[in-house]
Amino acid sequence: MARIGGINLPNEKRLEIALTYLYGIGLSLSQKILAELKIDANLRVKNVSEDDLEKIRQFISKKYRIEGDLRTEVAQNIKRLKEIGTYRGSRHLKGLPARGQQTKTNARTKRGKKVTVGSGRRAVEKK
Repeated sequence: MARIGGINLPNEKRLEIALTYLYGIGLSLSQKILAELKIDANLRVKNVSEDDLEKIRQFISKKYRIEGDLRTEVAQNIKRLKEIGTYRGSRHLKGLPARGQQTKTNARTKRGKKVTVGSGRRAVEKK
């Protein structure tokens, strides 16, 4: 099983797809890396030679920030926005979308499960 950046890549996947399991590497970046290293993107991970894997490891660690380093950087950026009191930081604090999306009807992923409130009429008092 191939291991890059502390993540085990699935053996049965094609190499260009398997690289997307790393946080910070998407499909287009994966294709660009393999093209630059002149490695066949259609190879299965189990069929990739050990020195090709080592080339990929070296290249990624030299040029890109992935996994833990990237996660901490993103978390620090969000923390900085909150501390300096920006609008985007306040949206992060409230758990709402930070990039201008509407929230009246959508944003269920960010806001959570829909909570219904009563009909609006006051409860009838008992005598």
